[in-house]
Amino acid sequence: MAPRKTSRRKPAPIEIEGLSAHPAWQGQLKLSLVSCAVGLYKATTTAGDVSFNLINPRTGNRIKMVATDPDTGPTDRASLVKGYAVEKDNYVLFTDDELQAVKLETTRTLDIERFVDASTIDRLYWDTPYILVPSDAGSTEACQVIQQAMIRANRIALGRVTMHTRERLVAIEPRDSGLLATTLRTRDEVINTADALASIPRGKPDRKMIEIAQRIIEQQDGAFDPEEFTDRYEVALRALIEEKRRGRKIAHVEESKHGGNVVNLMDALKRSLRGRPVRSHAPASAKKVSRRRASGR
Repeated sequence: MAPRKTSRRKPAPIEIEGLSAHPAWQGQLKLSLVSCAVGLYKATTTAGDVSFNLINPRTGNRIKMVATDPDTGPTDRASLVKGYAVEKDNYVLFTDDELQAVKLETTRTLDIERFVDASTIDRLYWDTPYILVPSDAGSTEACQVIQQAMIRANRIALGRVTMHTRERLVAIEPRDSGLLATTLRTRDEVINTADALASIPRGKPDRKMIEIAQRIIEQQDGAFDPEEFTDRYEVALRALIEEKRRGRKIAHVEESKHGGNVVNLMDALKRSLRGRPVRSHAPASAKKVSRRRASGR
């Protein structure tokens, strides 16, 4: 009797509210011999940003960018290949199939290499955050075990992953009940700040000026609440668009004449100090947070 064929059902994917339908990367998260299927979804979005198109004002048509050869004119994009300039006007050409030959293990595997203290990573190196999501229910337990172990050890994980034709170092950290993965910039992507700042002329500030500046800092001390910070330029831009949509004439706004070079630093510091009321020890934003917690929000 022929052996009975057993059908393997593909695990049902996990759907997370608020994330894009397609992950930026999908593969295996590996910790030694432990492996689980995961996807990286961008933790930031530009969906609400105002964007403009180039329009021909005479026809009202949107301008299309056409691939053009300087000798033969417009060219079909499908027939084009990628080229690397080895010198001026001399390129090494590659087809998509040839570029696919560059495949690292990290193309489909995010292998955890080591665990580090998060405070040892300079903030200059942190780049783009992603939410690391198990691809199916079977991978959830492994992700939760790794997440809980990192919390107890007070460490974050470092691994590598190939995304968008580049291999990136990734920091994986516990966040709420899941994991957050943030790509890190490489050393050659970060300017040597020590050398750059060393070129700034050094002086010996007046001690009284420093004390006044410190009092100004204390007056403006507060908690960070992202709800309080909005892109005021974009808000004004949307209002401008609405005015234009209604057919209203846009008035020219003159630039503010405030600012400029400080003639007398001590005088400016003193006027800044007098111009702001001294806050209570609990900043307004902190009080608001306390009220939220008290109300159970």
